[in-house]
Amino acid sequence: MRKKCIIICLLAVMLTGCTIVRIDTTSIDNILDVVLSKDNTLYNRVGIGYKYYVPRGVTYIDSNGTNDRLYSNGVYYYLYLDQVSYYYNNSLNFKEDDSKYYSRKLKNGDNVGYLEITEMGNDQYLIEFVYNYAKIEALVPKEDIEETVLNSSYILSTIKYNDNIIKLSLDDEFLKTKEDKYDEFSSKKENDSFLRYEENED
Repeated sequence: MRKKCIIICLLAVMLTGCTIVRIDTTSIDNILDVVLSKDNTLYNRVGIGYKYYVPRGVTYIDSNGTNDRLYSNGVYYYLYLDQVSYYYNNSLNFKEDDSKYYSRKLKNGDNVGYLEITEMGNDQYLIEFVYNYAKIEALVPKEDIEETVLNSSYILSTIKYNDNIIKLSLDDEFLKTKEDKYDEFSSKKENDSFLRYEENED
């Protein structure tokens, strides 16, 4: 019986096929097509109302509300998560611009966005990557464009929002503060019955 079980397990391993998709890191189109088409459920960074995966080699630095700052190989990534547009399912208007170094509209299922790279001079390129109701901006030298696009693709494609927390944070009542007046220096004994009793005794 044990021998039979081992043979079945070995056959299952041998007959199970694995698909390996190679990412050509010298082609921006290939990076986008391969990474954005994957259904990634990984995450290692959690914020208020969202979570996402920070790839190996990228370091999370700090956060200010829905703005996160990351760093990799001399490049700062500025990530903005548009939870309001996500919650209200706002549409994205973008037109490809042939005058840019790179300009492409992106769509994968319900997720839409764009990648636009603008030459700024002095061998610096501004990357504006919008996808999944979030945006990454980075200013990079030409030789770092593909790596930055690859890292940004992983970050943006793995973002998952928490509807309940976002709804709570957008609720008007949640944003209102309650004010109570406190006067620490006023006497608390003037209405005290014990104090009146002592006065009557005198």
